[in-house]
Amino acid sequence: MPLEMNREVFITCPVTGSGGTQDKSPHVPRSPKEIAESAIEAAKAGAAVVHCHVRDPQTGAASRRVEYYREVTERIRDSATDVVINLTAGMGGDLVIGSAEAPLPLNDKATDMAGATERMEHVATCLPEICTLDCGTMNFAEADYVMVNTPGTLRAMAAIIKDLGVRAEIEAFDTGHLWLAKQLAQEGLIEAPVLVQLCMGIPWGAPDDLNTFMAMVNNMPADWQFSAFSLGRNEMPFVAAAVLAGGNVRVGLEDNLYLEKGVLATNAQLVERAARIITDMGARVIGPEEVRKKLQLEKRAPR
Repeated sequence: MPLEMNREVFITCPVTGSGGTQDKSPHVPRSPKEIAESAIEAAKAGAAVVHCHVRDPQTGAASRRVEYYREVTERIRDSATDVVINLTAGMGGDLVIGSAEAPLPLNDKATDMAGATERMEHVATCLPEICTLDCGTMNFAEADYVMVNTPGTLRAMAAIIKDLGVRAEIEAFDTGHLWLAKQLAQEGLIEAPVLVQLCMGIPWGAPDDLNTFMAMVNNMPADWQFSAFSLGRNEMPFVAAAVLAGGNVRVGLEDNLYLEKGVLATNAQLVERAARIITDMGARVIGPEEVRKKLQLEKRAPR
């Protein structure tokens, strides 16, 4: 893929994520009401897309409860602020083994494995315009945690997403994930326009050096749409890198808690800073209606 700067950029805001950040910043939303309000504020700040996980309102732990997703999406849709809703479908593939010397039995308290239909239940109920498809299995940060997404499960989930009329956003954590995504697209399970999120710097996927990033970019067909992000202090540098490489950007509290060293951020503040970087580069931040046209999205009411 030739290096060509993107002049019309959309911002995705990952509002809360599923990691253990709930006690690290008061700005990380927990309840469906807080998540929806933070998403709406991010949209007002310039995010065209909000990427939503849900959490247990009391503990802040990641959750897959459909009623939480329904409340989040209903609150966003009932607001006066238009934004494209993107729900995670990554939950339900968490496998945590025992010790290095005794891997079995699994750690039942931490393991959360569900079938394809169960993992897609909230998407079928809420009918967002976009949902994610984590296109591969990988060791994920913690020592004995494996993010499990087998080819068979991904094919089943991709078929459900297609049947629902939702746009899949491929989350690629390494080049092999893009290889599998191209296979799913060739099989007709992922329809054009193909949308990819390049997830950089997440242990132990693709590191966020620029050589690896460009290898990821160059592994995609030229007609695919993509965004990219990195974590922590590299979040904002990757705004510029993604735009220069021809992509879109993602910033939010799932990926980074700080506006600058020692200063905790809100989602809206991170979006505002990203928008300023984009416009200072001579590009334009586009809104949800233009994103819907670009990605051929259908805005619908839930069932």
